[in-house]
Amino acid sequence: MISIDYNDTAVLNALRELAQHAGNLRPALKEIGEDLKESTKQRFGTYTGPDGVMWATNSDATYERKGDRSGIPLTDYGTLGNTIGYRLVGNDEVQIGSPMEYAAMMQFGGTKDEFPHLWGDIPARPFLGISDADKDGILAVLRDYLTPG
Repeated sequence: MISIDYNDTAVLNALRELAQHAGNLRPALKEIGEDLKESTKQRFGTYTGPDGVMWATNSDATYERKGDRSGIPLTDYGTLGNTIGYRLVGNDEVQIGSPMEYAAMMQFGGTKDEFPHLWGDIPARPFLGISDADKDGILAVLRDYLTPG
């Protein structure tokens, strides 16, 4: 499993406040997990990372291996995007990811020198992470749980 820690002061403060008032973060974390799962899946339709930067196109080596030039990175069969999910860990953590073995390679990239089994260098195509819109959504969920009534 890939691990990306997200340490944003506003989000962490809101989580601490929620924990103090409600004691049980799981309902809020479940909602946040659902939202992040969907925003991550949407990246496969826009071919962009959480930072808004478009993914690198397929290399000539990839096109040669596949036998055509019609493929869009990470979307040919939809497997990676369709396996995005989340899980709650304990009472204070939500993890977003994919169980696919190649997910880390797609997230971080790698070179043929590092991984001789590759057909060529693989550029990083980040799909996991928190975008500015995700951050706003997380804060909105936490505000909803902190607002009485």
